[in-house]
Amino acid sequence: MAISSARSSATPPEDSAEPAGLTDVYAHPLSTRRLPKHRMPQGPHDPDTVLQLIRDELDLDGNAAQNLATFCTTWSPPQIHRLMDLSLVKNMIDKDEYPQTAEIEARCVRMLADLWHAPAGGGARGCSTTGSSEAAMLGGLALKWRWRAARQAAGKPADRPNLVCGPVQVCWEKFARYFDVELRQVPLQQDATGMRPEQLSAYVDENTIGVVAILGVTYTCDYEPVRAFAEELDALQRKTGLDVPLHVDAASGGFVAPFLHPDLEWDFRLPRVASINSSGHKYGLAPLGVGWAVWRSAEALPEELVFHVSYLGGDMPTFALNFSRPGGSVIAQYALLLGLGREGYRRVHQSCADTAAALAEQIAEAGPFTVLYDGQGALPALSYTLTDPDRAGFTLYDLSEQLRMRGWQVPAYPLPPDRGETVIQRVLVRHGISRDKADLFAEDLRHCLRRLSGTGPDAGAPRVGFHH
Repeated sequence: MAISSARSSATPPEDSAEPAGLTDVYAHPLSTRRLPKHRMPQGPHDPDTVLQLIRDELDLDGNAAQNLATFCTTWSPPQIHRLMDLSLVKNMIDKDEYPQTAEIEARCVRMLADLWHAPAGGGARGCSTTGSSEAAMLGGLALKWRWRAARQAAGKPADRPNLVCGPVQVCWEKFARYFDVELRQVPLQQDATGMRPEQLSAYVDENTIGVVAILGVTYTCDYEPVRAFAEELDALQRKTGLDVPLHVDAASGGFVAPFLHPDLEWDFRLPRVASINSSGHKYGLAPLGVGWAVWRSAEALPEELVFHVSYLGGDMPTFALNFSRPGGSVIAQYALLLGLGREGYRRVHQSCADTAAALAEQIAEAGPFTVLYDGQGALPALSYTLTDPDRAGFTLYDLSEQLRMRGWQVPAYPLPPDRGETVIQRVLVRHGISRDKADLFAEDLRHCLRRLSGTGPDAGAPRVGFHH
């Protein structure tokens, strides 16, 4: 029977019945109209159709495999996918209902405390979090509580706490604002990739709750010299009596340095390091949703910040900003620690570091760039800037736009004060970024340079915005 053009172009009503036996999702009524965006639909819809239509929308996101901007895990083996499915119902806060999940969390804490050289028998404490940002805030809270208790015990005012740091991730700015702490952010020296120890004495005083050292600076990917910070603070204590603890923000480096730089002293081997935060879903290789906070000892974590939950006749101390949260990524973290072991993590990260170093060589040879960090000695990553921005004829923002036309996501941003006039790009090489993929990126980058400089075959073509 013929169908009139008016009838076929009309949008069927939302509650129209789905044809019996029709299995093609793009012929279902839900596929022939715009998806609801402001009100829930009145009735149910075929779940396969809903799945496909939402998947179609998600296809408009950037390709995670080409995302060179994120530190986060974008590839996991199939066994981890299956574990995440099995763990869908596990709630980390319900330790009575899921005691084995709580035990797995405790195993991870013990393994990380050992990996980061916590004193044997010292009673290291720790917990999982939703990511390194929450873990950093917990570390900051412990510093503030310890400082306040010491000030009150000495009969001194405790109303003007400050925290000293270099170019930190925005989570520390949030911590300072949310918990009423002055953030003393030390400006970058010329040609420096992070805070330097000789800068500390000008910023530390009796109201300093702690100093944050970054093992893997967000902007440049380099390590700050944690041991040198500790030595500077030791000298400051001998001179002034101020005993200022160190917190190491090892969001990325905490799962890299132990395997690629085992002799680097940055962790609890330094007595001044009171606490460490890290991200399991970055170079810890776990899926999104897990971070870790570990304290040297029970004394480093004030008891009033800890809540105790009893399960199976035992005691499980908890310390977190969130309440209900999924346990799958914690379970996946344990599976990775167990399955890869130290040698497996070393191989994965060494492969990434070798790829980063090779890519840095290609960037340096491309012509207009100065490499700031070449992937050696810190994170498997690289950062670079234009050697002569005034004569390049384009900006790194232009280059980012061009790279996105091929699907690559590479950030361009200014360095923090006092080097805000320097704009850089950063490339992160993670598990899943192969040498071949890095070479493909380098070739696309060279093509973009030819286009921007007017020397490529399509140099005269009109510029267009990012599209799929």
